[in-house]
This record gives sequence, structure tokens and C-alpha cells, in this order.
Amino acid sequence: MAETWLKCSACKNPIPFNAIHQVCSVSTCNRARTRLVFCTVSCWDSHVAMLRHRDAWAVEARAPTKEAWDKELAEHPPDPAPAPKPPAAPVVRRVVDAPSSPVARPPIAQGVPAPASAAGVVHLQDVVDRDMLIVVSKLKKYIKDRSGMNCGDAVADVLSEYVRAICDESIRTAARDERKTVLERDVPRPPRR
Repeated sequence: MAETWLKCSACKNPIPFNAIHQVCSVSTCNRARTRLVFCTVSCWDSHVAMLRHRDAWAVEARAPTKEAWDKELAEHPPDPAPAPKPPAAPVVRRVVDAPSSPVARPPIAQGVPAPASAAGVVHLQDVVDRDMLIVVSKLKKYIKDRSGMNCGDAVADVLSEYVRAICDESIRTAARDERKTVLERDVPRPPRR
């Protein structure tokens, strides 16, 4: 069996020297520090699904020979791995609603005491501006195209409240995972009909 050049960035299968493999057309995926390589187009496809590139394609490439790779490593040695950090104390994080919030929701971490400081707690503030979160013209068009019915003006206000509730739940899910970014996986999925 041929010696391994690198491992596939998706499935971790070995890619031998001088073998055909796939690389991403996005330049940030091809930098020497990143160097993402894929054994098949389906592995590249899983990478695109995760990083959500807007315009990308798989580019067929050939791995270097062992001699060429050794020469490249001699000219540009890889960065040394950083020393492992000692484990940090666990952070207990929970989300609480603002005291004047009209709908009281229980904190995420049931039965876990909240830290005394505000460091581990995400507070949901009251939003003074109750702006419309729905594009009314798109909503009316959707209802008209889907059913032939008209749409009352107050429907957008009610749907905006639903969107706010979904956003609050998404914030709680992100905080539970100790992230400061709400991702699409945090948003509850609508029921299938």
C-alpha cells in the first residue's frame, strides 16, 4: 500500500502520495495553514454543506510525490502545535428573561444554581420597539397565491410575536451550548404538514 500524504478532511481516509483527490475552489480552504483535501466529491460536498459556500466547486488535483512533499516541508515547516491548555472550570450558563417580560419562561438549567455574578447568565432584555418582523407584502402574496384568500393587517403583528418567541428560544438553545452565536440548528423546526 502506498504511503499516506494527508488524510481526507471529511472522512479521515488516507490520501496516498501522487493520488487524485478533490480540493475546494474557495481560496480560504486551500491555504497552507488550512489545506482542506477530500478523497471524493461526496466528501467535498459534505464540507460545502457545513461551511455554506455561496459559489464553490470541487477541483480535481494530484497529491505530490513523497520527494516533492519532503522538499515542501523542508522549505516551509509546519507550525508547532500549541501546548495544551489546562482544563477550565466548568461554566454554568442559563438564560433568564428580563423581570418585566410579559411571558415568564423557566431558566434553561433546571436545578442548577446560577452563578452569583452575571458572567454565566444571558439576560433577555425587553425590546421597547415592537417592530414588524414580517414583510407584509410577501405575507399577503403568499396567502393569496396559496389559498386565494386575503390577509388582515393584524396577522403580521401576531406572526411577529411568534417570530420573537422563536428567536428567544433560539437564543436559549445557543446559550445552553455555551455559544454566543445563534445558528440555524438552534431554531426550532416548524411541524410538517
